[in-house]
Amino acid sequence: MQLTNAARQLKQRKIPFTFHTYDVDPSDVSASHVAASMGKPLDQLYKTICLENEQKRHAFFLIPGDLDVDLKAAAKAWGAKKASPVPMKELEALTGYIRGGVSPIGSKKAFPVFVHESAKQKDTIIISAGKRGAQLELTPDDLLRFINGRWFTQ
Repeated sequence: MQLTNAARQLKQRKIPFTFHTYDVDPSDVSASHVAASMGKPLDQLYKTICLENEQKRHAFFLIPGDLDVDLKAAAKAWGAKKASPVPMKELEALTGYIRGGVSPIGSKKAFPVFVHESAKQKDTIIISAGKRGAQLELTPDDLLRFINGRWFTQ
């Protein structure tokens, strides 16, 4: 598989990462399936959730594969009154990515990115490379610096 736009951006900035591929099952794009396909722990895989606030602004939240996003905690971290998932039918037009392939790197527009604080305890985390079947493994600190992200607690 060729490198994705997200992987090329990391490479360009000389950020170390490992590019992983796995066999895609279009009927199951869950984090648990991806982690199992890669032989990696589910809590090392961070899924990217695109949320919108009451002002229709958008942000990415990265959470471990074994958790669901806490919308109240996300809104609080963001300084919003409320947060809700972007409707699936709007996701690709907004980000350039489809469900199961959303990456906080290289989206159509730059959105604020919040990373679950559990990533601080890990040597590396795995995020989507921007395409189903491709993942990026890198240190949480390198990711946070690259995306100018912020930690959040839920």
